[in-house]
Amino acid sequence: FSDTGSRKEHVKITSESKPGFLERLSETSGGMLVGLVTFLLSFYLLFTNEGRALRTAKSLDEGLSLVIPLDSIHSVSQQNEGRLVHLAGALSTSKPLFDPSYGLSIQAVKLKRNVEMYQWVEYEESTEYEENGEIKKETKYSYNTEWKSEVVNSRNFDREIGHKNPSAMAVESFTAVSPNVQVGSFVLSKGLVDKIDDFKQLSLSHLEDPHADVTRGGDYFYHSENPRRPEVGDLRVSFFYAGLSGDDPHLGSADQVTVIARQRGDQLVPYHTKSGDVLQILYPGALSVEEVFQKEHESNTMKTWVLRGAGWLAMFVGISLMTRIFYTLVDWFPVVRDLVNIGLKAFAFCVASSLSLLTISIGWLFYRPLWALLIGLLSVVPLVVAKSRVPPKKQQ
Repeated sequence: FSDTGSRKEHVKITSESKPGFLERLSETSGGMLVGLVTFLLSFYLLFTNEGRALRTAKSLDEGLSLVIPLDSIHSVSQQNEGRLVHLAGALSTSKPLFDPSYGLSIQAVKLKRNVEMYQWVEYEESTEYEENGEIKKETKYSYNTEWKSEVVNSRNFDREIGHKNPSAMAVESFTAVSPNVQVGSFVLSKGLVDKIDDFKQLSLSHLEDPHADVTRGGDYFYHSENPRRPEVGDLRVSFFYAGLSGDDPHLGSADQVTVIARQRGDQLVPYHTKSGDVLQILYPGALSVEEVFQKEHESNTMKTWVLRGAGWLAMFVGISLMTRIFYTLVDWFPVVRDLVNIGLKAFAFCVASSLSLLTISIGWLFYRPLWALLIGLLSVVPLVVAKSRVPPKKQQ
């Protein structure tokens, strides 16, 4: 056990007998079941992702062809009732949001109080090695005091004595949301308000200390006798806001947003497309119709590729787990074991790539048959390349 400043460390060594062949085989069999489930889920993820991507793209094209830019945001025209409209303007709210406990108020869409507590945090680093026929695990535990917004349960520490945290915070975090948010004469739906989430930290330099036991330091309120040298259990509170909805002498003018949604009376609500998607779009700043839909297409493309990558990875992991048994059967022979391991990884890579492309092509079959055929042909390439690298004698 060592103590270096506020950071404390100790090392624990545990040992267990090396698992036998049957035990390793049993573990591998369990991994094969997990691999099969992961393998099957990858098909579902890849297939549904393609349908979602194409449906979203079709809905965006439909929205672009139907959207109507409003001439004025300060009057509601009955001619646009039920139609998809585009407008841009400054946010406005009926009442300011406030926190009476700290004497703070702001004209904004959202106000978030973030409470952090000074606590012990445990870190661990483990290394395994074989000695005298046993597998030994050396774990180094280190403890440091940090500000955390969630309560760290010290009961789960390897050594709680000397590192005990309080079980709860005396002050809670919360987020207040304005009940009425408008752009001009139009009221935003809850879904549109949820999209206003660009939080910025609120400067507290112009505020006074709210209570005798609270001290302001920088942009924090401290519940501490000495904020410069906090103790475990001390609190600090900061505030964040999103969607400034009025001119503020310290923060500037109200935030501008661009909205595309369906007009229902004086409300902006979700628009349901023929493809089955919902359009209710909000971006910060003043953007044209073309700029908004371009951003939506880019977001859809990025999401599609991320999910494709996740689907391929799930398939690769699933195949690797299902074929792990071949590695276990030969792990007594180091050279053979390493060669088999490389071969299994190459096999999993090629099969996962081919099956992923084939699944994607099937997903496109109902929407764009020609593209589906091309991708289907492309799915054969990894297997052809893998087969071409096998020596002729081995093929025979």
